[in-house]
Amino acid sequence: MSKAKRPVESDSPIENVKKQKVESTPESAPSKGIVETDVGITSYISQDLAGFTGTLKQRYTDFLVNEIDLQDNVVHFTDEGIPDKKQRRRERRENERDVQKEEEPKEEPKEFQLDAAHRIKLLENFGEEELSKIEEVLKNGSKFESSKVFNEKKTRGEIHQLFREAFQSKIETKTTDKNTFQFSLATRNSRAFKPKQQVDTRDENGVENYGLGPLKDFLHFKLYKENKDTMEAANLLSKFLRLQPKQIRYAGTKDRRGVTVQKLSISKIKVERVNSLNRTLRGLKLGSFSYENEGLSLGDLHGNEFLITLRDVQSLDPSQPIEEVISKSLESLKTHGFINYYGMQRFGTFSVSTHTIGKEILLGNWKAAAELILSDQEFVLPDSKEARKIWSESKDVSKALELMPRKCVAEYTILKYLSTEKKEDTGDYKDHSYFQAIMKIPRNLRIMYGHAYQSYIWNSIASLRVDKYGLKVVAGDLIVEEEAEKPVNTDESAETEIFEEDVRTDKYQRARPVTEEEAASGKFSIYDIVIPTPGFDINYPEIPDIKAGYKELMEKDGLNPDDMVRKVKEFSFAGSYRSLIGKAKNLDYQIRHYEEPAQQLVYTDLELLHKKQKGEEVEQVLPDQGGSRVAIILKFQLEVSAYATMALREVMKADTSRRSEMCDVKV
Repeated sequence: MSKAKRPVESDSPIENVKKQKVESTPESAPSKGIVETDVGITSYISQDLAGFTGTLKQRYTDFLVNEIDLQDNVVHFTDEGIPDKKQRRRERRENERDVQKEEEPKEEPKEFQLDAAHRIKLLENFGEEELSKIEEVLKNGSKFESSKVFNEKKTRGEIHQLFREAFQSKIETKTTDKNTFQFSLATRNSRAFKPKQQVDTRDENGVENYGLGPLKDFLHFKLYKENKDTMEAANLLSKFLRLQPKQIRYAGTKDRRGVTVQKLSISKIKVERVNSLNRTLRGLKLGSFSYENEGLSLGDLHGNEFLITLRDVQSLDPSQPIEEVISKSLESLKTHGFINYYGMQRFGTFSVSTHTIGKEILLGNWKAAAELILSDQEFVLPDSKEARKIWSESKDVSKALELMPRKCVAEYTILKYLSTEKKEDTGDYKDHSYFQAIMKIPRNLRIMYGHAYQSYIWNSIASLRVDKYGLKVVAGDLIVEEEAEKPVNTDESAETEIFEEDVRTDKYQRARPVTEEEAASGKFSIYDIVIPTPGFDINYPEIPDIKAGYKELMEKDGLNPDDMVRKVKEFSFAGSYRSLIGKAKNLDYQIRHYEEPAQQLVYTDLELLHKKQKGEEVEQVLPDQGGSRVAIILKFQLEVSAYATMALREVMKADTSRRSEMCDVKV
């Protein structure tokens, strides 16, 4: 499915939020918090296959993600930007010393020889006679002016570049007033004397631009980040560059706990300012700069490539060797795919799931929604516990606000607004006060709650559909029939981007039911089937028990799938279609034995780059070192909006809840 092209940043307060470690308080009883069954994740495609246990993200380098761009290129980090001024000065001094050495008399000076490829290109432009005279310049230090006129500025620039490469900057080229070329021997003070510089560093205005060409509206670059999510990284860039966050745009969001590479763009900025951040940023690197006419928008990608290391792998069936279990499980994933559930990340990290809050918002129960957000939960940010306890016991908004950390954006916002309101005689606030407090939460966050509820319903219906009919296409299943260009909605805020990445499209999608004849003929496969999230602008499957499933689930919550329009416009959800089954493309795996729990098993893009710079050629996956522990290293590609943890869940038959053995971070 196609994805929306919208501006992808917000200047709302939530942009300043860093993801914080969430843990239970010491006095809490053991608990897993939100588990898969709470959010509708209950089924598997290959239920009969034995799974295996393993630890995911023991090191954040165990989870490597590389964006796949619209040209299907996997985005790798291949350079660390432009050398800073100190480094360039150091290189210039080194170059000057090198030239001084070259200028010292040598016993047997070697005659300079053009390589064949450069000679052919030069002959195409100047001919044999003039090229011979140009070579004489190098031998005797004379000057020479060509007779041929080059009126095209682009062609002249290419010729300047060709001479720098062909003659290794030993000959200086100048364009005359007649648009011919003048050649002379380069000296230390010559403009051409830049041995290590391979590109023209000035744009058409004479401003140094490091070979990127003329300035354009957008600077594109690659972002390498470690243990930071995309919002946090973009927020850091906007802070250091003193820009509005919305000026920093990206095609998709990437997880915090991992090492990821993706493209970003910034409007109306010079490369020097952005490149200079490489000196100060920690856990972030910027490189591969280019100027482009258009910026990136959400959805400008075809997916992501994952390189995932699962450690301490053991078979759930002791009678089956782990290698056999892994082989069968991954062959099933490659052949059949996985249920395309919304992953546990969708539902938050606290004890109260975001979809539960979303349900109350859709019901218009503003007080209940606020109370859930402020509630004293087992799993919350530790430094918010006291504030939550005060609110729960006394409703003392002033004391609670004083103790609530600002990084708890929703909680702090609600308390701050309520502190300006008067309580009724009952000692509580009016329902309208709670409504206004909810509406003060940054829009992207308050919209997220409703989307989480839609995701919960989708997961539950997907489980029902697979349990009832498996991978067989049946009459009444939905397929996407047509797509029409969607006009820009100027009322829609760009602040929702991070939570709508996997539900938005830039086209109107229409789905229709599969007919009896089509189901019998095998015209469509299970990979063509879509399931809708509940909304006012979608069709529901025409399978009676599946259609009834929507009603039963939502009626339990006091909601109606056929009535998704709300008085508050932003909580009126149109709905969207999502593929029932996801496919892991280009799936490959390797098994490694190791001994130390946190032993390095793969190299990141940055480590590979540094090794290449040292002349070392290594594979990304390290060789087997031997040891008593077993790890599996998986490489595969997923389309936009698919969750890698859901693919892993299918093969491992393991719980992906935040505090499960699979996903708990050990170091």
